[in-house]
Amino acid sequence: MKSSATHIVKPWVFLFGGVLLFVLLGQFLRFRVDLTEEKRFSLHPATEEVLSQVSDPLHVDILLVGNNLPGGMRRLQKSIEETIRTFNAYSPEKITFSYFDPMSIEAGEQEEFILSLNQYGINPTNLSVNQLTGLQTQLIFPGILVSNEEYETGALILKGERGMSPDQILNQSIENLEFELSNAIRKLLSPESSAIAMLIGHGEMGADEGFGMVEALDGEFELFKVPLEQAKKPEDLAHFALVFIQGPKGSYTEREIYLLDQYVMNGGSLVVLLDGVAADIENAGGEGTLAMPFESGLDNLLFRFGIRVNKDLIQDLNFGYLPVMGGNFGDQQQMVPLPWPFYINAGRMQAHPITKGLDVVNFRFVSSLDTVMAAGVVKTPLIFSSDYSRILSAPVRVAFSDMEQEPDVKLYGMKNLPLAYLLEGEFTSLYKNRFLPDGFAKADFKESGKGKVVVIGDGEVFQAQSNLENGAPLPLGEDPFSQTTYANRLFLQNLAQYLAEPEGIIASRTRSLQIRPLNKVKVVQQKTYWQTVNVLAPVVILLVFGGIIGAIRKNSYSKKIK
Repeated sequence: MKSSATHIVKPWVFLFGGVLLFVLLGQFLRFRVDLTEEKRFSLHPATEEVLSQVSDPLHVDILLVGNNLPGGMRRLQKSIEETIRTFNAYSPEKITFSYFDPMSIEAGEQEEFILSLNQYGINPTNLSVNQLTGLQTQLIFPGILVSNEEYETGALILKGERGMSPDQILNQSIENLEFELSNAIRKLLSPESSAIAMLIGHGEMGADEGFGMVEALDGEFELFKVPLEQAKKPEDLAHFALVFIQGPKGSYTEREIYLLDQYVMNGGSLVVLLDGVAADIENAGGEGTLAMPFESGLDNLLFRFGIRVNKDLIQDLNFGYLPVMGGNFGDQQQMVPLPWPFYINAGRMQAHPITKGLDVVNFRFVSSLDTVMAAGVVKTPLIFSSDYSRILSAPVRVAFSDMEQEPDVKLYGMKNLPLAYLLEGEFTSLYKNRFLPDGFAKADFKESGKGKVVVIGDGEVFQAQSNLENGAPLPLGEDPFSQTTYANRLFLQNLAQYLAEPEGIIASRTRSLQIRPLNKVKVVQQKTYWQTVNVLAPVVILLVFGGIIGAIRKNSYSKKIK
């Protein structure tokens, strides 16, 4: 009997001992095994680096709540929860979450809170839901708030390109969850980081005087207006992570071009927003005006880097509208929208960390770009025009009267014209095998070097527009007339992050998750069959195994009795 009791107890001792040992090891050893094909529960190394710096507990408020949300939104909710749990597993401090409904706030504070969400890009969205009583709409806030004991920030998590289906937008939003959450955490940990130079002295930045860029990048970068003529040597620009040339109206000197050349040779990131022609919209009434070629002095430098801004303008049938005075109504002047093909709403994006998932970016008077041979330089187009575009070579007539007639689609035979280019790799100096400008020593000159250059043929793409009533500058991307918010602000933020740290958390935006929808035809045809299998199969399997085990035990005991 004692031997029999020991034989029975021994397996249970080993079982409980193994479980206890596993629990104890789990307290000291953390490990995760991601067996999914797309590594859904793994993080980018840059994200892990951000999480390793978390020194205080964090809390995430999920604002996406609502009654009877459709399946796609519930899937997004579940993905947010899974992402937060994954972040918590990698973080040295706890990251918790809860759901919060902005509509649950008292009426007196509700409006102020909803307006405060706008600074994070979180705007309410009307969602249509099919109910038994018919189609109903409810207001949702597809965003998150991340906070620690001192600060709070937020992020919009429902984003997609124009023309995408709802399923594609949801899938892309899920793909970008890691970036959005890690970027919000990064803002809490390091409110300001790299410095950006906005060059002045040649009529740069236009009417808003850089407000659009400062408003969009404030809190992530320190921005400085830098008169290039005061720079004495290339080292004066070296501490800037990025240098922006935003729509110059004057020409750069040979000395200034050399400084920009050597900035790139020493690993800098240069962003050139350059108009190929000078167009004056103020003179477009009546007989109109002519947009003439504009010389900035930068053409040779850009050509050596592998790109050319052409002396022309692009028109596109996916256009914006220009407000013009259309007569009086009583004693009040009336403003009417004028179709304006020079204002391009570009929604075709490259699958690149900078532009993946961007909504429409608005361009105003953009010139075409051509690439030229430059050994060692990789050229990536970022944004494209629509399937109905055309190029008008300078001089280009710019007149409101031309828009009185409906555009002829047959004239717009070009498609997918690149509007922005990213150049990366080993650049060769414009001054290789040439005399250097006066005042610069040959010993400090670099013939080549790795850097990054972004070129856009529109000097106003990052310029804020003004409020129609009081003239105050609006946040970048807001159109005061159409009440539309374009993705120019997000484009600038992604661009700055990538150029400052291309292998940072911005690289996580390349994550791709495949949509695996059910075959709706098969669902209808085989519904009854699979319902029957799911209900009866477990019961049948249980009975079969129970019968087999019962037969084995009966046979075993019958032998012992004999």
